Amino acid sequence: MDDRTIGRAGFLGILGAGALGLFFARDVTGVLGRVVPNSVSSVVPTNGSWRIYTVASMPNIDPAAYKLSVDGLVSSPKTFTLADLKAMPRAEQVSDFHCVTGWSVQNVHWGGVRLHEVLDRAGALKSAKALTFVSAEVPYVDSLTLDQALLPDVMLAYDMNGKPLSRAHGAPVRLVMPEMYGYKSVKWVNHIDVRSTADYGYWEQNGYDKDAWLGRSNGFGV
Repeated sequence: MDDRTIGRAGFLGILGAGALGLFFARDVTGVLGRVVPNSVSSVVPTNGSWRIYTVASMPNIDPAAYKLSVDGLVSSPKTFTLADLKAMPRAEQVSDFHCVTGWSVQNVHWGGVRLHEVLDRAGALKSAKALTFVSAEVPYVDSLTLDQALLPDVMLAYDMNGKPLSRAHGAPVRLVMPEMYGYKSVKWVNHIDVRSTADYGYWEQNGYDKDAWLGRSNGFGV
C-alpha cells in the first residue's frame, strides 16, 4: 500500500469507526486513556507497521544544510553538520521501537552517534543533569536526564535499516531511546539544550508520563 496522509477529517472518521488502538494510550489495558492531542493533524501509515504522527507540518531538511546546535550548560557551545556527526565514531545497534498507542516494530537497524561523543566536544559542565531535544517540527520537544541519555543503547541516528533516515522517520537526525516509548525518540532534532533539570516535553504537557519506560508508564504495568 502506498503511503498516504490522513487529514483531520479522516482522523476523526477513523476514531468514529472504532480504530481506537492507534490513538489511545491505554487501549491494550481495556481502559480508554489519553487521546492524541488535537494538534496532531495527520497520521501517515507506512510499510513495516510504522505509523508516523505529526503535530505540525513534517519538516523537509536538506542534509547538506543540516545543523545541530548544542548549548546551555557546556563550556564550548557547538554547531555540528551532518558530516561532523558522521565523522565521529559510528554506533550501530538493532532494537525494537514501541509506540505508547500499542504498536511496535521489531529489529530496527539503527546507525548513528552516541550522545557522549557530542557532549564531549561541547564540554558538558558538572552542573549538567539533563538534555532537552528540540525538533524542527515546532513545537515538539522532549527531555531525558543525563543518566538516561547516556544509556548504552541511546543514540542520535542518521541511518535506519542500512539507509539514510527518510523524511518521515526524522531525517537527517533523530533521537533513538529504545527503553522508552517512541514519543521520547524525538525526530528532526536540530538543537540540544544541556540543562540542570529535565523539562516537560510536548507529550508530557498533554498528559503523558515524563519518564516513559516501557511497560512501566502511561498506565501500563504496576
